[in-house]
Amino acid sequence: MTKYELKTKWTGASVRAFLAAVPDERRRKDAQALCKLMAEVTGDKPKMWGPSIVGFGSYHYTYASGQEGDAPLAGFSPRKAALVLYAIPHVPDYRDLLQRLNAHSAGKSCIYIKRLEDVHQPTLKKLIKLSYAAGDYDANA
Repeated sequence: MTKYELKTKWTGASVRAFLAAVPDERRRKDAQALCKLMAEVTGDKPKMWGPSIVGFGSYHYTYASGQEGDAPLAGFSPRKAALVLYAIPHVPDYRDLLQRLNAHSAGKSCIYIKRLEDVHQPTLKKLIKLSYAAGDYDANA
């Protein structure tokens, strides 16, 4: 069996340089504002995880398959179509909070936001805070 090489791992790359290189001006400004907001809410410094995820804190996970690794407690990526927030779905009251977030869409493990100004900021802050505080959770749940 070949061991899987994780792509999402801490790289030590510059968060500031990554965000400054986001091509779309609105997405770049939203990403920089979200990075600042997440740093304030978590009290942690941003780090690059893989080539395109800005993360805060970390936790260790192990799947039933035996695959394990580390991931940020809260993080995001400024993709072309939207800001993508990661590591949030395991928080308490996730579905209730999403209903109050306003303009977004959600996948299995992420939230998509087209414009930061269109979401309910207090709810976004609560989601980030709860995600960060949830710490080590059961990846098999």
